[in-house]
Amino acid sequence: MDEPVPVTNSIDALYPSANLSSQKTRWQNLIKNFEDKYGGKPAFVARSPGRVNLIGEHIDYSLYEVLPMAIAADVLIAVSPSLHENQKDVEAILSMVNTNHRKHRPSECAVPSLGEAHIDATKHEWTNYFKAGFNGAIDLLRKEDAKFSPHSMNVLVDGDVPAGGGLSSSAAFVCASALAVLRADGRQNVKKKELVELAIVSERAVGVNSGGMDQSASVFSVKGDALSVSFSPELHAEAIPFPKTEPPITFMIAQSFVTSEKHVTGPRCYNLRVVECTLAAEMMAKSLGVELKRDSGPLGCSLRGLQHAFFDGGKSSKDPPVSLGDPQTPYKEQLETMLSMVAELLENEGGYTREEIAASLSMTLPELKEKYMTKFPVQAVRFMVGKRARHVLSEALRVIAFKDLLQDPNSATDPNLLPRLGSLMNETQDSCREIYEHKVNDIRKAWIDKYYLLMEPDMSKEKLQEAVVVSEPGQGAVV
Repeated sequence: MDEPVPVTNSIDALYPSANLSSQKTRWQNLIKNFEDKYGGKPAFVARSPGRVNLIGEHIDYSLYEVLPMAIAADVLIAVSPSLHENQKDVEAILSMVNTNHRKHRPSECAVPSLGEAHIDATKHEWTNYFKAGFNGAIDLLRKEDAKFSPHSMNVLVDGDVPAGGGLSSSAAFVCASALAVLRADGRQNVKKKELVELAIVSERAVGVNSGGMDQSASVFSVKGDALSVSFSPELHAEAIPFPKTEPPITFMIAQSFVTSEKHVTGPRCYNLRVVECTLAAEMMAKSLGVELKRDSGPLGCSLRGLQHAFFDGGKSSKDPPVSLGDPQTPYKEQLETMLSMVAELLENEGGYTREEIAASLSMTLPELKEKYMTKFPVQAVRFMVGKRARHVLSEALRVIAFKDLLQDPNSATDPNLLPRLGSLMNETQDSCREIYEHKVNDIRKAWIDKYYLLMEPDMSKEKLQEAVVVSEPGQGAVV
């Protein structure tokens, strides 16, 4: 999937037919508002959608395969390169306006010569996401051409992906921003893989040590299909068609109204989980006497990298040496072996203190903090590395099972297809709640209390179990 991001003159193929009329009105209003603000039509509109994850929760930053799909909700950025008055040491000026101007105030940013747009990651400002995409794009273009100088830009942003709703509004925003900047600065053909890799790194500038699922789904997705995304040995994505059942498989998306603001909760939630998963890999590698090579994990190594190291045919440096895995072992069996080792090597269910982790890795406390907890600070007394590794590896096995069901040629006529898919998704939620300690309970309770029981106070537990929410799998980024 390394073809260019598509360029289109029509939005008809981007949205479900039921949404098309309202979306055309939205696009027309965006262009009219741009004209009213800047005195002319935009040169183009960059679009990138949100996503929903079918299965593969919180394993992308450990470099394991995930199965998301894009949704119809998206971020639109109307753009026009502009001229600015010459100012000393200023290379470009960004004028950033949001259609929701009551909530998101307009802003202007001067980009210093050979510098970048300033981002204060301690403040949650909507413009940080555009700046993150801008900085990533101009860094790439400068590497390609030492004489490159970015254009000033007028931009108007409109988004209907619920912020903090778990549908990756931030990734959609950063992908659309990077795409807009590359296009405005003369890149006519923007390769999808290049855009995704750029956006993954760029989004980390706003304070979230993200993996790559969200950006991949926002760019690579094909309308009507799920998307298989793998990260090792390199980023790869392929469309996975759904079985042609009758009636068609339909996924519902529930808005719980429990907001998840990663930039706020990151130190004790998302960023902490990244650190815990990375430490799990490092501690297991130390116990096994294998060397972890640097990979594309957010902190430079991963559980997937540990799997590679254990099964690459090398030797253990332990004395006496530990017996390592056979390179010919099938992938699923490798995961099962890794999972069984977690209980043995990370046996402390109560977690590990910083002192215990540093001792196990033969590091000082300052070295531990500098390597894993400085760029993205975390808050924890004990690190639940064993539980996190157990979730990641068991979830990777569920992804395999889910994908196998979708690709089974007999699935379309299997009356147990949906129950089997649903059972795997339920197992994922159980693992997120009980092992990964993700706030599934809070989300479920809010959805029940704030909607279902208000609508039907006497709704039975059985009916609540069936309560779910609708989007067709959407198309990825376009210009």
